[in-house]
Amino acid sequence: MILPIYAYGQPVLKKKAVDLDLKDAKLPALIANMWETMYHAKGVGLAAPQVGKAIRLFIVDTVQLEDEEKAGDGIKQVFINAQKVEEKGKWWDYEEGCLSIPNIRADVERKDTITLEYYDQHLAKQKQTFRGINARVIQHEYDHIEGVLFTDHIKPIKRRLINRKLENIRRGRVDADYTLKFVRTK
Repeated sequence: MILPIYAYGQPVLKKKAVDLDLKDAKLPALIANMWETMYHAKGVGLAAPQVGKAIRLFIVDTVQLEDEEKAGDGIKQVFINAQKVEEKGKWWDYEEGCLSIPNIRADVERKDTITLEYYDQHLAKQKQTFRGINARVIQHEYDHIEGVLFTDHIKPIKRRLINRKLENIRRGRVDADYTLKFVRTK
């Protein structure tokens, strides 16, 4: 089932998510719905807060970003109750966007390596280090479960330039090729 994606301004997007119960019988269905929602919206990652759930769950598929030279470098993974162990490496800028903030892209500076502890889709405990674009997408989605948006990382001048667009999204004045859920206004 395709879920509505919560748009910029929804309080759940700024909330630090809580660990979820690994025995929750609804978890497999939620994960399946998140995959379907992400692919429908043409995303490479999706976090539970983006579908209205303030829980520590996100999915990533960077396989679809691969080209012939880098075939086999992408990942398709589920991250449950993820905790950051370490970020390290070189800082690098890369243009990011977000399904919750349609039609806005900006350069974000992040380190090129991240190590996480998490449970995978089989509920097995993992500790893994990711690099490059995989690390980038994971950091973006991890930020979501911490209540941080990519726009929180951009330089103040760029932020001022997009403030009006952000306000339009918050008020529901934006078009996207997928269903968005906006803040109710009086």
